[in-house]
Amino acid sequence: MSKRLLRAVLFGALTLAVGTVTAAPTASDAPSLKYGALPQDQRAAIDELEQRTFQWFWDSADPKTGLVPDHWPGDSFASIASVGFALTAYGVGVERGYVTREQAVDRTLATLRFFNDAAQNDSEDDATGYHGFFYHFLDMKTGKRYGRGVELSSVDTTLLLGGVLFAQTYFDKHDAKEKQIRDLADTIYRRVEWTWMQPKAPLISMGWTPGGKFIPANWKGYDEGMLVYVLAMGSPTHPVSDDAWQAWASTYPKQWGEFQGRTFLNFAPMFGHQYSESWIDFRGIRDQWSRDHDMDYFENSRQATYAQRSYAIANPNHWEDYGENIWGLTACNGPGDAVVKRDDGSTRAFYGYTARGAGLDYISDDGTIAPTAAGGSIAFAPEIVVPALLEMKKRYGDAVYGKYGFVDAFNPSYDTGTTPKEGRVVPNMGWADDKQIGIDQGPIVLMIENWRSGFVWNVMRKNPYVRKGLERAGFTGGWLDHKKS
Repeated sequence: MSKRLLRAVLFGALTLAVGTVTAAPTASDAPSLKYGALPQDQRAAIDELEQRTFQWFWDSADPKTGLVPDHWPGDSFASIASVGFALTAYGVGVERGYVTREQAVDRTLATLRFFNDAAQNDSEDDATGYHGFFYHFLDMKTGKRYGRGVELSSVDTTLLLGGVLFAQTYFDKHDAKEKQIRDLADTIYRRVEWTWMQPKAPLISMGWTPGGKFIPANWKGYDEGMLVYVLAMGSPTHPVSDDAWQAWASTYPKQWGEFQGRTFLNFAPMFGHQYSESWIDFRGIRDQWSRDHDMDYFENSRQATYAQRSYAIANPNHWEDYGENIWGLTACNGPGDAVVKRDDGSTRAFYGYTARGAGLDYISDDGTIAPTAAGGSIAFAPEIVVPALLEMKKRYGDAVYGKYGFVDAFNPSYDTGTTPKEGRVVPNMGWADDKQIGIDQGPIVLMIENWRSGFVWNVMRKNPYVRKGLERAGFTGGWLDHKKS
């Protein structure tokens, strides 16, 4: 987990009792809504959201280096995870006709050249990465580590690699540029020394800094770290040991249980369900845990999506506007730290960026809704996500939706009477952000396309490293049992 998200979990978790609401239809049913079954006006709205969100990546990236800002518009450092989502979004853009294949090739090639050539060493200030990993945040101008508080991040490198391996597989033509994309992608992936990032093997550390060395926390349990282990096990050069996946999954029992009338493997913020599954199609493939619980990870994320909606319907803290079509908690921006005393003597607290969420593991909820929590879950439960996206846009209009789709977050309950540290106060509405965040935009683009066509999933199914990682982790069934196409 990045420092940003780790800090959010540590300081944002509020353990509150919630009621139980069971939504209908049951989440055990397969997703019932197909893109083609939408009325024309609803299809047009989803199409527009996908294109506008894609355009955020295309417009914000530096065309010379491919670096993508963490947040934008406005000044920002680069996020390597945002770059991973961008590299994948470029392929979506080609398929949807937003950009030409040649444009996407040039942008992808510039990006891969930068990461291939960037300095890899153990200095404090003059490196982009080390041992094949990259710093979580980079300076948009120099491409070097953005300050000494920034860690060499195993998960953010992994999200970058999701895009790198997508590009390797998608750009399959025999011309010189596309061949160079494949070669550079292979070099970047093979260079990552996963075993070096294991001071407490078989687990993988969350990161490293020259000053503090390895971060004490390791990736274990169910969260966005799933992709870390899949790619670490698929490496042809520095693979982790056979028992790494079992070590990762050994803490699942702490997160398995009932929340909002549904029993599933919990992770409170929705990003933990979305990130790995933006690239990997877990429908019908199962590891030992899945077989033991008769549930694949896709179905688990579907359950989590329904549980979040049920939590909003229950609305135990009585936030404004929560309901069946206004819901969604995940790591996102917020108005800033503030405590408000109400007329009845009670208080309400608001936060800045934090890992909001609702699950058995914890609840962090200050009334701030992140559209990506629903939007990035559209492939899991489109029948409840599409109405939510349409309702948010209809109810709040240009306060939350504009040139690049939805703003990162909004809060209809923000009523402090003070100027927020982020975003803006919207009269008669509450608070709304004035920017987007790359790691929240990414799941919206990728998962809309996965729902529409399965495009990203289908490309990644063909990548031999992804397949090898899944097979070494014990996954069988479904598309893994079919020959590579």
